[in-house]
Amino acid sequence: MSDTAARMLALLSLLQSRPGWTGSELSQRLGVSTRTIRNDIERLRELDYPVDATRGAAGGYRLGAGGRLPPLLLDDEEAVAVAIGLREATGVAGVEESSARALAKLEQVLPSRLRPVVAAIGSVVDRAPENTGTDAPDPEVDPAVLAAIAAAIRDVEWFRFTDRGTPRLVEPYRLLSWQRRWYLVGRDPDTGEWGTYRADWLEPRMPTRRRFTPVPLPGGDYTAFAMRSIAASGWKVHARLRIAASADAVLDRINPAVGVVEAVSDAESVLVTGADTLDTIGAYIGMLGMDFTVESPPELVQLLRTLSERYARAADGGTLGA
Repeated sequence: MSDTAARMLALLSLLQSRPGWTGSELSQRLGVSTRTIRNDIERLRELDYPVDATRGAAGGYRLGAGGRLPPLLLDDEEAVAVAIGLREATGVAGVEESSARALAKLEQVLPSRLRPVVAAIGSVVDRAPENTGTDAPDPEVDPAVLAAIAAAIRDVEWFRFTDRGTPRLVEPYRLLSWQRRWYLVGRDPDTGEWGTYRADWLEPRMPTRRRFTPVPLPGGDYTAFAMRSIAASGWKVHARLRIAASADAVLDRINPAVGVVEAVSDAESVLVTGADTLDTIGAYIGMLGMDFTVESPPELVQLLRTLSERYARAADGGTLGA
């Protein structure tokens, strides 16, 4: 690479690193005259990089919006980190294909010393299912849905959508990614109630273009709120269980995302939990290690009877398939 080309790449890197530079600052950083800086700026403009300039004592240069995307100038660790991230991209419909294309482009421009490192990572690493808490298929969300939600949050505008056929209008506040699922945390402007909505269940409607005044979330922690909300209502099936233990004892045994615990007495509590299938609830409640009764749904009672009979046969050394 020629000295001029290397210097122009270094100049681009500096322009990307902060909003503005004076000509003297750039000349000092690159070890050239301000005239050379002006010439290099003109060369960048000829290559369609939008470099804006302002005159005067407070003037300088900045990389403008639009035009071609400037080359990403990454150090060795950053390049490897990006490559790993692209290989691991999951959970959004179609992102695997676009990630593969981006990775192929990145590998073409990686320094020769880094290509074996990235290739080794790709050849020796397998990915296990991230969603281990349920036997349901891993869901995928349309990137357009995430983009619509993010735009409404950014613009502080009401977000209109249908949730499994039910029309809704909320003030959108946060997007949360958890176990390959995406959730919207929002507030109903009519009732003031906060809620969490699964993005793969949403269908955005026409943008409202109606701004709102943000309201602080009680407690201020969107992630903690979403975890509690998901446990109570963010699953396909839910169960209400009466546990023969105090609420504190139950909370010591579970992740907050598993369920909401309600104290009944010093020796009894109620656990409201959920999953994508009753089979998952049946398996996990057995791992709690506490006596319980099922308040709802009745289908869970029948499932537990079937499981108990199966376990009893196994304990008695019964015949397989009996």
